[in-house]
Amino acid sequence: MTSAELEHTDEGYRHALSNRQVQMIAIGGAIGVGLFLGAGGRLAAAGPALVFAYAGAGVAAFFVMRALGELVLYRPTSGSFVEYARTFIGPWAGFASGWMYWVNWAATGVAELTAIATYIAKWAPAVPQWITALVTLLVVLAVNLVSVRLFGELEFWFAMLKVLAIVTFLVVGTVLVLLSAGTAPANLVQHGGLFPNGFPVVLMSLQAVVFAYASIELVGVAAGETRDPARVMPRAVNSVVWRIAIFYVGSVLLLVMVLPWTAYSADESPFVTVFAHLGVPGAADVMNLIVITAALSSCNSGLYSTGRILRAMAMRGEAPAVTARLSSRQVPHGGIAFTAVVLMGGVALNYFVPRQAFDIATAVASLGVVTTWGTLVFCQMRLREAALRGELVRPAFRMPGSPYTNWLTLGFLALVVLLMAVADDAQRIAFLLIPLLVAAIAVGWRVVSRRRARNPLTR
Repeated sequence: MTSAELEHTDEGYRHALSNRQVQMIAIGGAIGVGLFLGAGGRLAAAGPALVFAYAGAGVAAFFVMRALGELVLYRPTSGSFVEYARTFIGPWAGFASGWMYWVNWAATGVAELTAIATYIAKWAPAVPQWITALVTLLVVLAVNLVSVRLFGELEFWFAMLKVLAIVTFLVVGTVLVLLSAGTAPANLVQHGGLFPNGFPVVLMSLQAVVFAYASIELVGVAAGETRDPARVMPRAVNSVVWRIAIFYVGSVLLLVMVLPWTAYSADESPFVTVFAHLGVPGAADVMNLIVITAALSSCNSGLYSTGRILRAMAMRGEAPAVTARLSSRQVPHGGIAFTAVVLMGGVALNYFVPRQAFDIATAVASLGVVTTWGTLVFCQMRLREAALRGELVRPAFRMPGSPYTNWLTLGFLALVVLLMAVADDAQRIAFLLIPLLVAAIAVGWRVVSRRRARNPLTR
C-alpha cells in the first residue's frame, strides 16, 4: 500500500490527542476489568501459580507492543494493524484482521456492560440490570460522538483513577508483606503449595489472562490522531510494557502473599477482598466504583477504536458505507453507531442470561485479541524482511530478538487458542465459533472481491 493510500484512510481526522492523553490511553488500555474483576476467580481456581500465567502472557505482550511500536514508527495510521496487514500480508488479511478486531471489541463491550450492570446492582438492587446496561451504553456513545478531545480527556481521568487505585494497593500490599514477619511468603506455599490444583489449571487460565491484557494495542490506533508520533509513540509503547510488569504481575504476586489464595472468589474483586480483611470502612464501595470506572473506560476505548477501524475499512468498500461517515467534529460517527447497535445485544443478554454472557463474551473477545496480536507480530516480521531486501528503511525503534521472538510469540498465541478447546464451557463455546467466524469472513471477502472485479476503481 502506498503512502497516499494510507493517508486516504486517515483523511478528515484532527490530530487532537496530546502526549498527556496518549500516555494515559496507553495506561488505560493496560488496566481493565480483567485484573480488577477477573483475577479473583482465577486465583480461586489456579492459586498462587496464577502469577506465572500473568508473567508468561506479559512476555508475549511485551513483544507484541515492541512489534507494534516498530510498525507505528514505520507508518502512523488510525487504520493501525488493519493497514499493516494489508501492506505486509495482503488485502484479504486486512479485511480479516479488521473484522476480527471488531469482533473482539463488540464481545468485550458486551462483557463490560454486563460487569457494570452487575456491580451497580450492589448499590441499586431493585434496578434491572438491562436498564443499567442501556444507560451506560448511551452515556459512552454520547462521549464518543461529541469529539476526539473529549474522549481523550475522559480517558485520561478514567486511567488516572485506575492508576491511583493500583498504586494505592501496591503501596498498602507491600507494607503488609513487610510487616507480616514471614506470613506473606508462607501464603505462597501453604494451602496446597504453588500449584494447589495442578499445572493444567494454570494453562487453562491463559485465555482469561490474555483477555486481561487486551487493548494494550489501542495506542497504535491512537497514533493516527497523535501530534508528533515519532516522539510520543516509543514512550507510550515502553510505558505499557513496564506498567504490565508492575500493575499486573506485581499486583497478583502481592495478592497471593497478603492473603491465602483460598480467600479469593469469582464473586468479588480481589482488591475488595484485601481491604475488607483490613477492616477499612467503605473499601468495598470505593473499589466497586473503580471497577465500574475500569469497565466504562474499556467501553469508551472500544467504541473509539472500532469507529476508526471500520471507517478505514469502509473507505475501501470492506465495511458498510455508513461506517465511513465523519461528523462535523471529525468523529467517525457511522462506525461508532454501528458498533453501538450491536452492543444493544449485550443489553438484551443482561435481560436473559447476564452471567453466562460475560464468560462467553470474554472468551470470544480473546479470539479477537489473539488474531490482532498475531497479525502485529507477523507484520513486523514481514517489515524486517522487506528492510533486509532494501525495499524500505526499518525504524530505529525495533522489536528485540526478531525473527526468533516473533515465532515464539506466535507459538504462545496458538497454544492459548488450542487450550480453549479443553477448558471450561465458555471457552469451548468460543472455540467452536472459530469455524463460523472463518466462514463468515471468507464469504465477506468473496463478496468484496466480486464487487471490486465489477468495479476496478474500488479500492
